Amino acid sequence: MSFPIELLRCPISAQTMKAAPENVVRALQERQRSGSLRTRAGELAEPFENGLLTADEAWFFSIRSGIPVMLASEAIATS
Repeated sequence: MSFPIELLRCPISAQTMKAAPENVVRALQERQRSGSLRTRAGELAEPFENGLLTADEAWFFSIRSGIPVMLASEAIATS
């Protein structure tokens, strides 16, 4: 099942969301596997299969089991 990305907003900045490019997802997945990827809350990021970026690409929100995790505490800074 797909979801309407255009309806989603970042819980931190209220920006629109867009699908994260494959190269960004792969790079973040590699950091997650190595144990160096942390969420905004400082926790180790859980495995994910895809993700969404804010319009300015500052925040990444993971998609797990086809569901976007749109919690501010689960956001991952891209810079």
